[in-house]
Amino acid sequence: MFKPIRFQNHTSLLVEIIAGQNQILRYLSTSNQKHNCDRVMARLISHMDYFIICVTLALSIACRVCGTATPFFIFGDSTVDPGNNNYINTIPAYQANYKPYGHNGFFEEPTGRFSDGRVIVDFIAEFINGVNFASGGSGILPETNQGQVIDFQTQIKHFEEVQKSLTKKLGEARANELFSEAVYFISIGSNDYMGGYLGNPKMQEYYAPEEYVGLVIGNLTQAIQVLYEKGGRKFGFLSLSPLGCLPALRALSPQANEGVCFEKACALAQAHNSALKVILTSLEHILIGFKYCNSNFYDWLQDRINNPSKYGFKDGVNACCGTGPYGGIFTCGGTKKVTDYQLCDNADDFVWWDSFHPTEKIHEQLGQALWNGPPSSVGPYTLQHLFLGKEELTIADEVDDPDRQNFHY
Repeated sequence: MFKPIRFQNHTSLLVEIIAGQNQILRYLSTSNQKHNCDRVMARLISHMDYFIICVTLALSIACRVCGTATPFFIFGDSTVDPGNNNYINTIPAYQANYKPYGHNGFFEEPTGRFSDGRVIVDFIAEFINGVNFASGGSGILPETNQGQVIDFQTQIKHFEEVQKSLTKKLGEARANELFSEAVYFISIGSNDYMGGYLGNPKMQEYYAPEEYVGLVIGNLTQAIQVLYEKGGRKFGFLSLSPLGCLPALRALSPQANEGVCFEKACALAQAHNSALKVILTSLEHILIGFKYCNSNFYDWLQDRINNPSKYGFKDGVNACCGTGPYGGIFTCGGTKKVTDYQLCDNADDFVWWDSFHPTEKIHEQLGQALWNGPPSSVGPYTLQHLFLGKEELTIADEVDDPDRQNFHY
């Protein structure tokens, strides 16, 4: 489980392993043995425009299930932010460290996760622990919510500092091996389209929708190549959801009174996902050793929105926490301009927690799908394949799922 740690203001960027440094080194020297998953927490002391920031570093080189030494590096937005935005100077819309966030009681108090409890990577971290650089509100483009979030490029810079520190501690050869075996998970892009484009008339004047999608995908491709050059070979991606069906966007739809999703937002998400699929297929052929797990998040979530009862929900349209049509006015917590909000009795009945974010129950189901879901949901590899290596999966796994490579959507 990723736990936010407060980072102190300092004039240089460094990483100080504060618990178990020697234990990490001992573990690495015996990494073929099976171990329990010991939590090794790291603290990043950083100076960035005089803000106190937090990058959650839970560096554990062990896997709770199989004893593998595969680290997990996470980059992204509020879908995977474990509370890093608690420690930057930003606005309430990009923070979730107040009630009723964390409402389900899994955590003793709100952690900064944009959920009633846990988020996707918390469930993946039941198997693998790692380092989380994500920041709610961030986008692929540096201009998206600029100055109010830890942007994608800065997240990568923080990773580079972690890499430098571990290389110094472990030696270049062992560090190179570690970073080539790591899985790099990227969940980002929604904010580029919602606020960065649909909420920005000037950007719509400058770029046609297809041109803007190309700009976003181009910047994402460049980031992937940077991480590849730093040693990354195994990548996981959370593609975009049907953005127009988020309660906030549905409420803005020209056909909101009929319950219809905001088509322009959905079209942008579909175009992004299609372009991402093409790029990843190309990179697989161009970059030696490049492997990836991509999600069909759009169809996966759309099915739960349209057919909630099939998956244990009662409501796939309205937000549990918010106000206005569909709970689409983003007031959850009462910290924004409009302070009034309503809270449902049981968040587990809902697909949507607040106006923009799903409930923990959706995060849990999605985490399971990314880990070992069917080809209709994830492919060409699952996260389980990337972390364990196909050769380490049992014969039964392959018999149960003979069409794993036939990823389709």
